[in-house]
Amino acid sequence: MGKEPLRTYQSKRHFDRTSEPRGGDAEKSPDASESSDSAGKPRFVVQIHDASTMHFDFRLEVDGVLKSWSVPKGPSTDPKDKRLAMPTEDHPLDYRDFEGVIPKGEYGGGTVIVWDQGRYRPMSHDKKGRAVPFAESLEKGHATFWMEGKKLHGGYALTRFRGGPGSDERESWLLVKADDAHADGHGTPDPRRARSALSGHTLKQVAEDVAAESGGDG
Repeated sequence: MGKEPLRTYQSKRHFDRTSEPRGGDAEKSPDASESSDSAGKPRFVVQIHDASTMHFDFRLEVDGVLKSWSVPKGPSTDPKDKRLAMPTEDHPLDYRDFEGVIPKGEYGGGTVIVWDQGRYRPMSHDKKGRAVPFAESLEKGHATFWMEGKKLHGGYALTRFRGGPGSDERESWLLVKADDAHADGHGTPDPRRARSALSGHTLKQVAEDVAAESGGDG
């Protein structure tokens, strides 16, 4: 990770306009007590983002930032579903609690809710069964992990199938549910009907709340 892992994130936003967290200038991995729970497991968040196109943002805490992917159809609980996941810029750790409306004209303008959040356990191993650091497994293009969220549970895998180091093609990944006891055929809920794991509100309700707080100008 570079000296300024959040440079791209910060360069795309005007923090005098958006309520998104700024993050540190050169955020380093904080103490385990700040970044993980008592069991030492890193955190994740899945947000629904009603921007120019509706999508889910899938974020995993890795080395002091939230590694992020845009997942148009959202994570599925059905192992038969292979969800396209497009990498986006690293986000600050406190973005995992961000919910609100990004103003029109700002990068990613639109409503955001926290659809799910919780902890995850890295599960990547090499061919000899030895554990591989999670950041290294992502760099190599295949990472497996166990999710312990309010809505998502069990094994998942992220696999890069296009682009990567040395390639001129844009990186593209697949997010797939493992065929385990937590798998089912329900897929992903309708994002417009989905409710926040924090407030219990829908996208529409969060937008209405923000508009009411701003006197109807939002």
